[in-house]
Amino acid sequence: MNRLFIFDTTLRDGEQVPGCQLNTVEKIQVAKALEELGVDVIEAGFPVSSPGDFNSVVEISKAVTWPTICALTRAVEKDIDAAAEALKFAKRGRIHTGIGTSDPHIQYKFNSNREEIIERAIAATKYAKKYVEDVEFYCEDAGRTENEYLARVVEAVIKAGATVVNIPDTTGYCLPDDYGAKIRYLMEHVPNVHRAILSTHCHNDLGMATANTVQGVLNGARQVEVTINGIGERAGNTSLEEIAMIFKSHKEKEIRTHINTTKIYGISRMVSSLMNMPVQPNKAVVGRNAFAHSSGIHQDGVLKNRESYEIMDPKDIGIDDNAIVLTARSGRAALKHRLQILGVEMEQEKLDKVYQEFLKLADRKKDINDDDVLMLVGKDRTDMHRIKLEHLQVTSGIGLQSMASVCLNMAGVRRCEAAAGNGPVDAGIKAVKKAISNSDMTIQEFLIQAISKGSDDTGKVHMQVEYKGNVYYGFSANTDIIAASVEAFVDAINKFII
Repeated sequence: MNRLFIFDTTLRDGEQVPGCQLNTVEKIQVAKALEELGVDVIEAGFPVSSPGDFNSVVEISKAVTWPTICALTRAVEKDIDAAAEALKFAKRGRIHTGIGTSDPHIQYKFNSNREEIIERAIAATKYAKKYVEDVEFYCEDAGRTENEYLARVVEAVIKAGATVVNIPDTTGYCLPDDYGAKIRYLMEHVPNVHRAILSTHCHNDLGMATANTVQGVLNGARQVEVTINGIGERAGNTSLEEIAMIFKSHKEKEIRTHINTTKIYGISRMVSSLMNMPVQPNKAVVGRNAFAHSSGIHQDGVLKNRESYEIMDPKDIGIDDNAIVLTARSGRAALKHRLQILGVEMEQEKLDKVYQEFLKLADRKKDINDDDVLMLVGKDRTDMHRIKLEHLQVTSGIGLQSMASVCLNMAGVRRCEAAAGNGPVDAGIKAVKKAISNSDMTIQEFLIQAISKGSDDTGKVHMQVEYKGNVYYGFSANTDIIAASVEAFVDAINKFII
């Protein structure tokens, strides 16, 4: 059996998705869940990029016990210094440094040449090695780097002390056979390759991140860089859950990980909720429809033998076929049980508060699903808002002018206003603008998403609001989609009005 190391970059590459930023407390929650999941390395952030990222690496290092904590840097001494300082509390720390190696990067990004890039790569690796034993070097845009030159870079940084060398398909350009051949070329042409681990880091621009990663592993890579739900820059990264279940399903490949796959579903839903990033229904492994069968032939086959159409057992990823159904008659124990399955632990006082909100929602909805529960848990984030929506009333209909009245609590001062608009949502938002005496903001994106189906369903609203040249993100969920829209707008303005 061959051991495959799982390097999770949800908290670094995944958090670079616009609107998915987490605070330090939320990052620690995800990091602890990743530890329970069994990941080997957690990339906790890019310390030099901001005080928030620096502090997150520090606090995650304190909170997590056995996984290696990794901090990203450029091949710049001040970056490496910051990473080393942020990792001082890590039980096992790794500095992840590197530089672009493709001709477009060398010529246009660095205005340099191949020999100088190798010198900078060696210098950065040696400098990082002064701080930590475990140094990973990334060859940015390795997917478009000529193999012979890439082999020279890999050989040089291993000689300089790199313990892991990352071969990223930064732009998602490679075809699976080409990426696999690139890893195989390095395994066969780098004399000291046995002294380090080759790592994959594949992006999904052409939908091939997982396929490329699998080919990389089958050709010799023994670390994979992945994210929960495949989130990440642009079209995302390789999905952790897909890689874990591919090698669990294909035992003949003799590749093993330390992932506790029964924790997959819970952390998938947790990350989706915390980052306000919906999981598409047809997403492999964790999508809502991943184990759903609508075709009569498929239904008949599954009822006779699950393996007729299911290559994975839902229980293997943490989905209980006999899940307790939550209704208005459910008690705290049932709610607590469902939260634990979803990876959420909370004290009794907070559970009591969430339970009261749960009962209110259960009276409005026939069925309470996991996303509803996570939405309720997340509602306490608005408790710290300076501006809170206390009252909303809307009049709308065919042949009627849409009107809305709102009352806002602005740091203890109550302001009420009314406005007309081109529809109920527009009227509500105009009323909010009047109440805060500020109309210098524009909605750039407005996305409404139903969690499941039905007229009583909880709707999620994601909103981008531009103010003074900057874009801020708002989110809300409510069975009243008009209320959710106005709440999302208020959520956004709380991030720039002080």
